Amino acid sequence: MKLGARYLQGGACEFLLWAPQAERVDLHLVRPEDRLVPMRASGRGYYCLTLEGVRPGARYFYRLNGRVDRPDPASRCQPEGVHGPSEIVDPSFDWHDRGWSPPPLKDQVLYELHVGVFTPEGGFESLIPCLEELKSIGITTLELMPVSQFPGTRNWGYDGVYPFAPQYSYGGPAGLKRLVDACHRTGLAVVLDVVYNHLGPEGNYISEFGPYFTDRYRTPWGRALNFDGAYSDEVRRFFLESALEWIEEYHCDGLRLDAVDKIIDTSAYPFLQELVETVKQRASELGRAVFLTAESDANDSRLIRCIPQGGIGFDAQWSDDFHHSLHVLLTGERQGYYESFGELGHLAKAFREAFTYSGQYSHYRRRRYGNPAGDLDGSRFIVCSQNHDQAGNRMLGERLAALVPFEKLKLAAGCVLLAPYVPLLFMGQEYGETAPFLYFVSHGDPELVEAVRQGRSREFSAFRWQGVPPDPQAESTFLQSRLDRGLREREPHRTLLRFYRELIRLRRRCAPLGDLRPESRRVSTHGRAILVVRRCDGAEALTVFHFGDSAARTRLPATAGAWRVELDSSARAWRGPGGLSGVLISDGELELDLNPSACLLLLRQDAAVGAGGAPPARI
Repeated sequence: MKLGARYLQGGACEFLLWAPQAERVDLHLVRPEDRLVPMRASGRGYYCLTLEGVRPGARYFYRLNGRVDRPDPASRCQPEGVHGPSEIVDPSFDWHDRGWSPPPLKDQVLYELHVGVFTPEGGFESLIPCLEELKSIGITTLELMPVSQFPGTRNWGYDGVYPFAPQYSYGGPAGLKRLVDACHRTGLAVVLDVVYNHLGPEGNYISEFGPYFTDRYRTPWGRALNFDGAYSDEVRRFFLESALEWIEEYHCDGLRLDAVDKIIDTSAYPFLQELVETVKQRASELGRAVFLTAESDANDSRLIRCIPQGGIGFDAQWSDDFHHSLHVLLTGERQGYYESFGELGHLAKAFREAFTYSGQYSHYRRRRYGNPAGDLDGSRFIVCSQNHDQAGNRMLGERLAALVPFEKLKLAAGCVLLAPYVPLLFMGQEYGETAPFLYFVSHGDPELVEAVRQGRSREFSAFRWQGVPPDPQAESTFLQSRLDRGLREREPHRTLLRFYRELIRLRRRCAPLGDLRPESRRVSTHGRAILVVRRCDGAEALTVFHFGDSAARTRLPATAGAWRVELDSSARAWRGPGGLSGVLISDGELELDLNPSACLLLLRQDAAVGAGGAPPARI
């Protein structure tokens, strides 16, 4: 049996609950009829029941010790919110994705979005009309911010308290299935952000059922989940079944695990490794490719090293260092965790090895952190110039488009999409969305609302931002964060969107840009420019990222052959200043003229191509 309520067709339903702290559990059906049915204790704290005459749509609580009604911790649907009864769901669905397979991770372009603000309707199915356009840009994979049931209708999703239930105000289970099915028919994969390091504060009744939490550890959100103490086998089972539910029931192509460095587990067989092995085994049984990626700021390459080599086995992880190094060079900000970044060499090292800090001392952390990862394939790292955290955890939620001029937006786009890693875009950045992405909630507890307000203010102290942060509880804060996708039709947003399309096209077309092996790239700095040489199958690509505020000329050794400028972000075609950037090929050197904040891509084919003694020429 699986945890929760499982409809068996024909009017029967199985219920399985883990409640070792309860002396008695009754199933309390509240709709369509009101009746109480005792559940049977089945060992190790489990209670079970198979009940005839129950159909999808019926709503129920579990009554603990004859006194209090609580929703099912493994509820599949919460139509009346986090405090209301759980609903029995019919798992059947007419899928149209037979034979679907996502692209390999190395070929993916991820697109992170928040379901609630991407469209005015703010639901799963309202995304469907947008899918073809996203695919036309070159997006391969939607990465949905968490959709597990949270309090109210406005939330980032990291306050979810029902890890099996898609948010009802977004469209619930049926809505999510229709979205995933439509994505697969369009040719888009779906990755779901899941939160297994904590549960939200409101509607969090799970500790009344059993020792899901431990007092031995603390996290930034309070007590840690119990992954390594007494009763932890059953706690692990709960979250493992949640992960499998998203893969099996909703056909998700992957999971992104939030802040895995906050999962505290000292056991010999870590929960994260068990999760990877469990999901991968089930994916193999289903004949499907499922990707597991992790967020962590610990720079610990063991997360993505294979299990036989002592690793945890994730397919990839986010590289915060790449973002931080790039952000500081673009904006000049050095507050908070940006304190440890700011040198051109920091970003150059991130291009070379993914981690800037791989055992070095960090002034912000006041300690060394990280370990080497330079031997790992670039497909093991996900890089970005913006994401929900880096915008939303600013006091005013500013996106990069509000912080830097147009030329730097193109430079940032080039750094991410021409990097030897897997690129991730944050919704709207492809056209320079100007709406902020603010932190918003809709809690029902006034004391909790005030605690959230004060907590956000404390978080901003390290950045020394001035002013009063927008009220997270106010609906206006949520509405400010909605995308204005009409900007795509206006300049300079239209040109920026074309630029993103071209970068993704080049990434796919040019063999050296698709080769993510560490041995196929060489990274160097010249003045205020980072140069990345990539080689594959006799072809060579040179990407130049110029962070200087004034024009510069750079000379560097070059392989003989026919070179050409394939892309120059400062060209007039991209609304740039034009008239300066170029390359002179002569005597085994490339002489580059660089505009401020320019991104260039140069390509060289086999030396025999274009041979014939043609004189050097400016291209």
